[in-house]
Amino acid sequence: MQESRRATIRDVAKAAGVSPTTVSHALNGKGIVRQETIDRIEQIAAEVGYRPSPIARGLQNSKLGLLALVIRPFHSLDTFLPEGVDYFLRTAGAASLAAMEHGYSMMLIDDPTKPGVPFSALAADAYIVTEPFENDPVLTMLSEQRIPFVCVGEDPARRGQFLAIEEHADAQTEMMLGHLTDAGAKRIALVTGTDRNDWNLASQSAVVRWSESRGLRPLVMSVPEAMGERVGEAVMAEFFSGDPSERPDAIYCLTGRHAAGVTAAALKRGLRIPEDLLVAAGSGSLQNQTSTPTVTTLDLKPEAIAQFAVEIAVKLAEGQRVEGPLVTPRATLNLRQSTAR
Repeated sequence: MQESRRATIRDVAKAAGVSPTTVSHALNGKGIVRQETIDRIEQIAAEVGYRPSPIARGLQNSKLGLLALVIRPFHSLDTFLPEGVDYFLRTAGAASLAAMEHGYSMMLIDDPTKPGVPFSALAADAYIVTEPFENDPVLTMLSEQRIPFVCVGEDPARRGQFLAIEEHADAQTEMMLGHLTDAGAKRIALVTGTDRNDWNLASQSAVVRWSESRGLRPLVMSVPEAMGERVGEAVMAEFFSGDPSERPDAIYCLTGRHAAGVTAAALKRGLRIPEDLLVAAGSGSLQNQTSTPTVTTLDLKPEAIAQFAVEIAVKLAEGQRVEGPLVTPRATLNLRQSTAR
């Protein structure tokens, strides 16, 4: 049985008795080709089933109608589907639909700087890079290759150097600190991830300012994002094993899975939530909505952020000038039992 093969431009050229370059010019409207030759080549192409590669045609026209989304926090996670976390799904889903609304396709990729990355990872018209790290190599590569991109969150080491949608993580943390203070908290500890991104670093700076303004030693602990709920015992040991006067009465975790782990570990130690300890999260997970007690979180509006980022990426892909400042929609509080004194 003969294996079928997709017709190539050389097949068309051979059947038409012309060069592959002439076929290319005829089918792409380039060069000087007589109309009767164009008509004959188009007829032969249809007969042999030749279809120009959309990627090759896009490269010739400098546009594929393709956007790429690079979610940098995946770099530190041990899975692309962390249990209970819907933030990335909400971001990717909203970005894909928004891209379609603008007539583009959306491609979700990992790190385009990795060795052996597929060609498609470098073929998009514009990129969206979320939560870049300090001196992020992805931003360096895109910048050096003059590929249009917009960041969601700044590169902390290169503020103002790249087009970025400002998240104002410090303001988000200050909003949560205000809520915890209103709920009666006198000493608030912060649990961050270990990524050196603006979300972790700006949140830490906000808690340090809040603590020092009250004459308190800042209580900050950084733990790997990938540990999820397993960080609970380590966090409790860090903050509750020393001087009782140094113990917090509220713990703010930037990730929902960390907050779920802290809540479970606190209850295991006999602490009552929220009577003895307030717990809150900067980004929610399913566990925060279903645990007992449920846990207060911020809603960071990932759908609105993704749609806004796509609008900017489309403008960049089409060569339009984008002026700042670019600011994400304001986060809101999802108040639940863990802070309801």
